[in-house]
Amino acid sequence: MKRLLIANRGEIARRIIRSAHAMGIETVAVHSDADALAMHVGEATLAFALGGNTAAESYLRIDALLAAARATHADAVHPGYGFLSENADFAQAVIDAGLTWVGPPPAAIRALGSKSGLKQLAAELDVPCLPGYAGDDQSDERFALESTRIGFPLMIKAAAGGGGRGMRLVHSPRELLAALRSARSEATSAFGDGELLLERALLAPRHVEIQVFADSLGHCIHLGERDCSVQRRHQKIIEESPSPAVDAALRARMGECATRLAHAAGYVGAGTVEFLLAGGEFFLMEMNTRLQVEHPVTEALTGFDLVEWQLRVARGEPLPAAQGEVAWHGHAIEVRLCAEDEQFAPHSGVIQRFIAPAGVRFDHALCDGAAVAPYYDSMLGKLIAHAPTRQQALDRLIAALQSTTVLGLPTNRTLLAECLRDPAFRRGQASIAFLAERGDAIRDALAARETRHPALLAAALWVASARQRTPPVLASPFERPLRLRVHDRIIDTRLRELPPDALRISVASDTSTLRVLPATAFDPTAVRLALDGAEHLVHVAALDANRWHVQIDDSDAFVADASWQAAANGNAGAGSKELRAPFNGRVVALHAVPDQGITLGETLVVIESMKLEHAVVAPRAGTVASVAVVVGQQVATHQLLVAFA
Repeated sequence: MKRLLIANRGEIARRIIRSAHAMGIETVAVHSDADALAMHVGEATLAFALGGNTAAESYLRIDALLAAARATHADAVHPGYGFLSENADFAQAVIDAGLTWVGPPPAAIRALGSKSGLKQLAAELDVPCLPGYAGDDQSDERFALESTRIGFPLMIKAAAGGGGRGMRLVHSPRELLAALRSARSEATSAFGDGELLLERALLAPRHVEIQVFADSLGHCIHLGERDCSVQRRHQKIIEESPSPAVDAALRARMGECATRLAHAAGYVGAGTVEFLLAGGEFFLMEMNTRLQVEHPVTEALTGFDLVEWQLRVARGEPLPAAQGEVAWHGHAIEVRLCAEDEQFAPHSGVIQRFIAPAGVRFDHALCDGAAVAPYYDSMLGKLIAHAPTRQQALDRLIAALQSTTVLGLPTNRTLLAECLRDPAFRRGQASIAFLAERGDAIRDALAARETRHPALLAAALWVASARQRTPPVLASPFERPLRLRVHDRIIDTRLRELPPDALRISVASDTSTLRVLPATAFDPTAVRLALDGAEHLVHVAALDANRWHVQIDDSDAFVADASWQAAANGNAGAGSKELRAPFNGRVVALHAVPDQGITLGETLVVIESMKLEHAVVAPRAGTVASVAVVVGQQVATHQLLVAFA
């Protein structure tokens, strides 16, 4: 293996490049038009343009990827994760082209990558499974019959792929038909395969997975477990190892089941067997026949480079370690930093300012000016903290999130930190239901933090405005109003400049005097504001003429200057008459029709963004006046979708 083509993008492409170069292997980066200036493109030995913007036009094109390998004289292909990483046809095409495939054999991908096929193999091997249905009859009538046998609640899952796509929780028979249609549509869009299966749902289990590794010489071992219970939309956002709920005996049992499955299927390379854990019992969920996003957690505990292991095994070498040589040290926790708001809706845009934290591992592809396109997954990167104890790892990761700066679009940075602070999580008691149970309280805490220092928000906007003044203007001796909008809340402030470096800001009956301090050498772009003796580090990025992204210490706020708006919410009337896109995406379903009567919460438009479908619902009861979009149309954030009478 001399030159490796990486059939992926972003942080995982950079991660593979790092290990390959350390082994003396040259690399080829491929990219869509949207990723032409991405970091992985510049870091690889060579690059090749696939064309197009969407995944279907670029990273999912087997013909284009093989053409890239031929043009750049690559002799091996690493698929990363996502995209074609679990596509047996792609693996076979790579092998048929005479290239080395860094992954499991196509037959193993087919046997283990299909949830229905995996369950059949597991039954033969006495690996525990939940009751379900994974038959060839995919009719709604058969699913209705099987759901009665299985019982509710139950889970609908896409037979191909994972990542929560094509997955729906169904509580009662009346929800089944709509859930089947939605899951089938999402599965077809994400994987090109609408086959579904049913499974009895456990409402509050843990999600615990086992990392397995096998070579072509018949050796197969496991590298311990990762607890991935904290999820939104069935997708993980926090992973840790060891699991607070797994002891040595349970780890051995789960590991033995996982390696038995992999060995029986003739597995080679890195794979992850995922289980649901409840009351000391575990049940097989699925197997991901690829490297996982959360593999750095295992790397931190074992000291192994799993990408290096993949490359060595693909070259025909034996596993670098036997089962008895695997040891785990300390505790590791990973969080996924995503471009999404507090309701988990994905966003795209441009990174105006990026500062990485110190003291933790941060796998990312971010820099000032980096474009976050709407065509791919919302994950921006992942932060991994490793420490001797779980509490130390938690504290280290919280501090790292607090010192991370990403300005220009919403991220889940503060939500992740709040999850890590949550008492139930710190006690190690988080299950899959964690965010369903604690999400509202966490969001309330974040909302309170956004506006806890309105004087600081006003001062931050004043400083940002002052920086844009050319030539400088004289300080006004008069108090002037400054009205702020944060979400739907209006904050009325009064501001007076006190030369040379102070501001007096009044909010309601409270008046504060703030000093604007010189910037630090560490970050000359930041603003330092002193309030009541405490110094606050403030970052500000202008999003448009009167809207800013403000980061104050450990909180984020999107603030608009509403000074010319009436004291009452001037947008309330317009907002109640319009439904606008909450994020970029593609319209995949349209249920609104002109002159149609609607009810509060009724789904009017379904938008696919970053490979997931999201229902956009009616904000009130009323009548549809007009529909401004059509199915298949790409829409931008705030674009008009539906107008109401």
